[in-house]
Amino acid sequence: MNPEFPSDASPSADHRWFNDHVLPHEPMLRAWLRSRFPRGVELDDLVQEAFTRVLRARANGAAMHSPKAFLFATARNLALDVLRHRQVSGQDTLVPFESLDVLDGSDGIPETVDRHEKLERLTLAIQSLPERCREVMTLRKVYGLSQKDIAARLGISECTVSAQLTIGVRKCTESFARDRREAGLR
Repeated sequence: MNPEFPSDASPSADHRWFNDHVLPHEPMLRAWLRSRFPRGVELDDLVQEAFTRVLRARANGAAMHSPKAFLFATARNLALDVLRHRQVSGQDTLVPFESLDVLDGSDGIPETVDRHEKLERLTLAIQSLPERCREVMTLRKVYGLSQKDIAARLGISECTVSAQLTIGVRKCTESFARDRREAGLR
């Protein structure tokens, strides 16, 4: 029996679970880590280690009611460990520790829930965009690439990038307006 997978799950079941419940949160996790730890940690290493620990915890039978919350908490703890290690070893941290809470201390629970709901709606709106438009919006809004960098990366013109961003913003705005109408808000 492979110790990496629980006896009731096959590697392909864990692969599907990871793709369905963890991997979709990677762009949001990267954006959140970048906002909290701008230069304090190596993002690629941190994200990969967080993925590994989430999978290991699942393989060891940990109950994960919210894989997204578990992923974010794991990544936060890993980043804090890196910063603590640097502080102990005499390296300066670039981010004050008090700014590293998962939840902003100034927001109460209702505000935090509202912010997360808005982020989820934005994620759904971006995911509903046509493929090219979704790629451009994600590279711009999540990864913070310039229009020139996006054009080079996707092999399209900067005018096309600009047009796709305009379409994406318009469609996301329409989606938010539709959500508000359906909720009975003005």
